[in-house]
Amino acid sequence: MSILSAGMVEAAQANDWERLVVLEHEMADIRAELMRIEPDGRQAADQSEADAARKASLITAMLRNDEEIRRHVEPWLASTRKLLGGAQRDRAVRSAYGAFGP
Repeated sequence: MSILSAGMVEAAQANDWERLVVLEHEMADIRAELMRIEPDGRQAADQSEADAARKASLITAMLRNDEEIRRHVEPWLASTRKLLGGAQRDRAVRSAYGAFGP
C-alpha cells in the first residue's frame, strides 16, 4: 500500500488523473482484502514492537502522501465542478428558454 500511495503522489503531481484512479482502485482492493483477512484487527496484538513501529511509520507516510495527493487533486476538482456547474446552468437555461440561434 505504501508503494501504491507513493505512486499516487507521483500521478497527482503529474496531473495523470487516469493513473491516479487506477492506483486508487488497486489501493481499495488491497484495503478490502486486508479487512477480509482480519476484519477486527486481531493481528495487531501478535506484532512485535519493531513490526508495530514499522507499521505506524508506513501509515504515517501514507497519510502524508494523502495530504500531498489532496493538495493536487482538490484544485482540479474545484475547476471541474465549476466547469460542470456552468454546463448545468447552460442546459437549464436552454431547457427553460429554448436554444437560440440557427
